[in-house]
Amino acid sequence: MSDYSLIMTEKQENILNAALHLFAQEGYAATSTAKVAKAAGVSEGLIFKHYGSKEGLLAAIMKQSTEAIKLKMAEIVMSEDPKEIIRKILELPFGIDAEEYGMWRLMYALKWQIQSYDTRWLDTVRLVLTDAFNKLGYTDPAAEAEVIFMLMDGSATALLLHEPANKQAILNVLKSKYHI
Repeated sequence: MSDYSLIMTEKQENILNAALHLFAQEGYAATSTAKVAKAAGVSEGLIFKHYGSKEGLLAAIMKQSTEAIKLKMAEIVMSEDPKEIIRKILELPFGIDAEEYGMWRLMYALKWQIQSYDTRWLDTVRLVLTDAFNKLGYTDPAAEAEVIFMLMDGSATALLLHEPANKQAILNVLKSKYHI
């Protein structure tokens, strides 16, 4: 959790959790601040007091979510073994905790719902992954990195929509493709 979340009131946490759930389940455009307020058990005015607008509420959720994702990615970025980097990135969507599904669903849904989806946080991971493929002698490390991002994206989408019974077997196939 971020330092910001540690100083939030219980009502602020309820607002963010309700908004996260509703935005992820019903879509950002379809969710009103009135609906968020009702789900959070607060007045709509309190949302505006703390977040200024529906956009401010989304920005607070995005900040919190991006910080959580950056924490997950930090361990990967700090690895020096190229095979370990690739393995950890491939495993990432398969290790999403059920309690984080709402956050991840929202992050994936927003890619399609709003124009301002920010992927800059992925730049460092992309560089580290490209470097890992370069160290392993791949012909086109940048293309390989993009393939991994596509595999991650597809895997996360499929896992968030429905968890297949053979989840571990699928991960094993992905790992075997990269000999890790």
